[in-house]
Amino acid sequence: MSRTVYDTRFFIELYYSNDEKVLQRTRKERRRREKFISTIVIHEVYKLTLAREGRETAVLRATLLKKDFKTVPVDAEIAEISAELRHNYNLLMGDSMIAATAVSLKAICVSDDPHFQRIKEIKTTWI
Repeated sequence: MSRTVYDTRFFIELYYSNDEKVLQRTRKERRRREKFISTIVIHEVYKLTLAREGRETAVLRATLLKKDFKTVPVDAEIAEISAELRHNYNLLMGDSMIAATAVSLKAICVSDDPHFQRIKEIKTTWI
């Protein structure tokens, strides 16, 4: 089974989709074994949940993310890869950090964000 790095958009679908088929696929995807997220994803999910549902739910979600996924901190290597990707593909910093995490781990990035599909250094997939 291959390593996977999850973009924030995966969690937006998981937590906020009204499409039952999408929810089934996201739930199934969560059962993978080698699941990674960048600490940037925790920040983005926390911020979104805080705005939509409040601090209590944001804290709970962050706790569950840290329990269910291997979190990858932004270290010097990822920061440098991220800067290169950001420069080469004109990415937002969060996207470049998540992509750099996938590069660093030689992992597939789970996202439907078109920005990730342009990045030659990673492979992407969607649910």
